[in-house]
Amino acid sequence: MERQRLSSGSQHHSLLWPKRTKREWRPLEDRSCTDLPWFLLFTIFCIGMGSICGFTVVTGGAARLVFGYDSYGNTCGRRNEQLPGVRLSGLDHTDRRFVFFLDPCNVDLVQRKIRSVSLCVSLCPSEQMKTFEDLRSFAMVNGSELCSYELAGHKYPVLPERFDKCPKLPVPPRCVCVSSKPVPLFNRCTPVDLSCYARFAEAVVTFVGDSSVLHRLIAGVASSKEVIIGLCVLALVLSMLLMVIIRYISAVLVWILTVAVVLGSLAGTSVLWWLYIDHRLYGNETTTAVPKPKSQSQFSKDRGQTLLVYAGAATAFTAVLLLLMLSMRRRVALTVALFHVAAKVFLSLPLLSLQPFITFTLLTVFWTYWVLVLLFLGTTGNPVQNEETGVTEFRLTGPLQYLTWYHAVGLVWISEFILACQQMTVAGAVVTYYFTRDKNRLPVTPILSSVLRLLRYHLGSVAKGSFIITLVKVPRLLLIYVHKQLKGKENVCARCLLKTCICCLWCVEKCLNYLNQNAYAATAINSTSFCTSARDAFVLLVENALRVATINAVGDFVLFLGKVLVVTSTAFAGVLLLNSQSDYAEWLLPLAIVCLFSFLVSHCFLSIFEIVVDVLFLCFAIDTKYNDGTPGKEFFMDKALMEFVQSSRRLERSERGRSRVKQEGAELKPMAPGSSSA
Repeated sequence: MERQRLSSGSQHHSLLWPKRTKREWRPLEDRSCTDLPWFLLFTIFCIGMGSICGFTVVTGGAARLVFGYDSYGNTCGRRNEQLPGVRLSGLDHTDRRFVFFLDPCNVDLVQRKIRSVSLCVSLCPSEQMKTFEDLRSFAMVNGSELCSYELAGHKYPVLPERFDKCPKLPVPPRCVCVSSKPVPLFNRCTPVDLSCYARFAEAVVTFVGDSSVLHRLIAGVASSKEVIIGLCVLALVLSMLLMVIIRYISAVLVWILTVAVVLGSLAGTSVLWWLYIDHRLYGNETTTAVPKPKSQSQFSKDRGQTLLVYAGAATAFTAVLLLLMLSMRRRVALTVALFHVAAKVFLSLPLLSLQPFITFTLLTVFWTYWVLVLLFLGTTGNPVQNEETGVTEFRLTGPLQYLTWYHAVGLVWISEFILACQQMTVAGAVVTYYFTRDKNRLPVTPILSSVLRLLRYHLGSVAKGSFIITLVKVPRLLLIYVHKQLKGKENVCARCLLKTCICCLWCVEKCLNYLNQNAYAATAINSTSFCTSARDAFVLLVENALRVATINAVGDFVLFLGKVLVVTSTAFAGVLLLNSQSDYAEWLLPLAIVCLFSFLVSHCFLSIFEIVVDVLFLCFAIDTKYNDGTPGKEFFMDKALMEFVQSSRRLERSERGRSRVKQEGAELKPMAPGSSSA
């Protein structure tokens, strides 16, 4: 009876508290929408970003930027309304479509803008005018008055106000003439001769002290534009080839790296011990032969202790490094196998190579839109007259000033969202490749299938993951801004605290980026929510912590060497092609542009390769955890990974055999004499 009562009680308890089942990975079996509330939140946020643009258009800020406006708040080319408290506002400028600056060379180096009074004119001067009589003739003939609105054009030469309210003489041509017709730049009468912007160029290019050097650098770029374009194409081709041939050179690079690290650590440790021994032998002899002051002898003693500490620390580091290399040699082989399979993925899915172009295009379009709206915000708001210059400016006041902050957060969140969409797309395609046993039955375009799955099911997860990165990145950027603003003003403790916080936030952001990437891969496999996928991926990464460390350390260095290879190859080709120019200053800037472009291109392509390797490792970890190669639990992995698993199993069996032989030998040892009598 007691046993029945206990069994019935346990059944009742199991009904009330169901047993928690272990997470089962079901690759590509079920699809469902994930994190739908976050998709709705992101949609509302994007509507808010669009509303800011609409607000600037409705309130006239966009028109002021596009068509230009004068120093009194009048938009050129339009009929304007009177602004309260602003004189000469509310004028009809329907026939005056261009902005004319009285002194375009008056540049504010801090704000990087022209401080001159601006007017709306009907025509920009196409020829130089040296006297006020030329200004009067231009106004009478063309109907375009270049002095302030309250001055009559036919009285320019005799008015006493002409020195303050007319343009500074001589007036250079303010437009480019096409077919004998003046064509202003963005409705602005900008000087054709850019020499007056030398001070502004000095503010932008601070490392150039002589304007002639700047002119020579620009001339070098102009004369070498064909070579620059050709070298950029070469860098692009080399980056694409590197992702294919890295499967053949990865093993060599990995083992060269391993040997170099070991030899470097041994050499460093040996040098430190040699310095310490040399100091003990010859330093003591010199001290004994020639007595030194107490301060110098104390310094010599401290130096010896410092060398001993360094040598001991280097010895400990080298010993730990050698032990890690011995214990992780099989995991290095896993890194080589993953690189081999990743190169095969790029051959099977060639559209992966287009991902950097697509992502770059989307980011460029969004950043262009963001900058335009930011400029619109700069000409939106209430008119405020600058007391120093007398120029009317438009500023957001009250709650509207937070629109700029909202817009800034949107830059970070939407940029991270676009990058996360790339990661999810690549992860979905790689997951489809890995967990399809028959590679001949892959979808026609796995990349397109991954994009469609992303758009239909997983935009919410991408929005949530990118928002988490935004929560860390925005405070870090704010701290960087504060640190730059307070540079030279804060004390040592505040500066150290700011740098520490910035460094900590940067580390947290990098860790979250890596976890997010694996969470997207888990979502692509199981179609689970972001948090669930992040938890499952984190558990797998912790279970394979040593493998993860090896892949990240060795793999990142190999990819870095790949970037260096692309940059140095492109730079070498650039030196050969640009060597015909005798002036080194003329091809210094073109070569720098080519090297920068080649690094950015190689970084974009090899970042995709790195994502592929990380997703392959997550799939491999799932495959080896839930499958063992027996019937019904066959592996999904590629042949290269299968060979790694088989070699690892053979090594484990041989190690278990040796340990068993040692145990049996210990048990069969002969008994000690005299024990038989007992």
